[in-house]
Amino acid sequence: MSDLPRKAVTRTAKLAALPLGFAGRATWGIGKRIGGKSAEIVGRELQQRTAEQLFKVLGELKGGAMKFGQALSVFESALPEEVAGPYRAALTKLQEAAPPMPTRTVHTVLEERLGKDWHDLFVEFEDKPSAAASIGQVHRAVWHDGREVAVKVQYPGAGEALLSDLNQLSRFARLLGPLIPGMDVKPLIAELRDRVSEELDYGLEAQAQQAHAEEFADDPDVLVPAVVHQCEQVLVTEWIDGIPLSEVITDGTQEQRDRAGQLLARFLFSGPARTGLLHADPHPGNFRLLPDESGDPDGKDGMDGWRLGVMDFGTVDRLPGGLPPTIGDSLRMTLDGDAEQVYELLCEEGFVKESIELDPEAVLDYLLPIIEPAKVDEFTFTRGWMRSQAARIGDPRSPAYQLGKQLNLPPAYLLIHRVTLSTIGVLCQLGATVRLREELEEWLPGFLPEDETALEEGESAAEA
Repeated sequence: MSDLPRKAVTRTAKLAALPLGFAGRATWGIGKRIGGKSAEIVGRELQQRTAEQLFKVLGELKGGAMKFGQALSVFESALPEEVAGPYRAALTKLQEAAPPMPTRTVHTVLEERLGKDWHDLFVEFEDKPSAAASIGQVHRAVWHDGREVAVKVQYPGAGEALLSDLNQLSRFARLLGPLIPGMDVKPLIAELRDRVSEELDYGLEAQAQQAHAEEFADDPDVLVPAVVHQCEQVLVTEWIDGIPLSEVITDGTQEQRDRAGQLLARFLFSGPARTGLLHADPHPGNFRLLPDESGDPDGKDGMDGWRLGVMDFGTVDRLPGGLPPTIGDSLRMTLDGDAEQVYELLCEEGFVKESIELDPEAVLDYLLPIIEPAKVDEFTFTRGWMRSQAARIGDPRSPAYQLGKQLNLPPAYLLIHRVTLSTIGVLCQLGATVRLREELEEWLPGFLPEDETALEEGESAAEA
């Protein structure tokens, strides 16, 4: 039997206690206000206490609770430093580890899925997991042909736990709003819930990972481990070493941070163009920084020394034509200051509902600060910048907040939007200086005007 549900009653009780705690702190906050403390100070104290309780509970559970915690953790850079600091370590832990399931449970799953002689498939198999995540844990092993492999074993009952947790969390989503200013938590939970069946299907994950492994096989910048074997509840892939991105965030050199940030942006925008798939789970636990193929971390071979290892393709967005050209078109028009054209395009795509009429110039003013990183040749992503954007959009007194509430996010763009925001959150955690515009010009359809695109393609052909 799995220890994942930990008795459904216990899991439900822990999650159900969260809104009661939130309500108690709200009452405490009112008392503090009456006692003379300012709304801003009380708000931050409430935010800190709420976050501490939330991540303590999420860290004790796997399933949907941990999945939600991981998704939320990349946005900690939007929080005020005095709030984010005390529980940043807890967020990092969520990104990298969870309590493991018992060895006997792992062996039972392997016997059921690989057969009674499953040991014969491996030269070595480490019972102690190297990583444990929301729906499965990874064991290091040596395949029978001598390759080092990662064996991903799904927790029995993972599907039920995921759905139960996310349903429970969705009931009090509005109470989580103050944690991340300017972010609506409810659609995030709904989207995670909608993708449960995909994430549990290791067959789909194997297909997505192998497609990336083949496309990036000779890439000097990105390494995706190939799939070795797959069956229900078990996925075996090639093993990769490297520095977890969470460690680069906490202890990496500035060179490592910048390199990791550049490669993360490159992978985000190049992946859909090259594979028709968008890796949709960009939290730091899914990435490694590793020396390039020459084993030369100093970059003496001209390849900047480090590559990005990418793992976990359980959640992907299928984009056969790559990212929608509308994104590149609207981004270019916004940078050009063409308010009328931007507004017209947003209306056509459903970002502005037919029943609403907005001032095009106000929409432009809303968008320009957000896309500042695409305006310059290189941009340094910082927690301070992220916090300023969150405060601008999340303050109910600001015009940006009022306008943002009137905009609509069409379903086709929901996952793209979350992945982009999450990636920006990670870049801010890294404090990386990134040539984002360079990646947009290379990989984002519509970002360059057609005449410039044709010119670049012609120059590439001539060089070839």
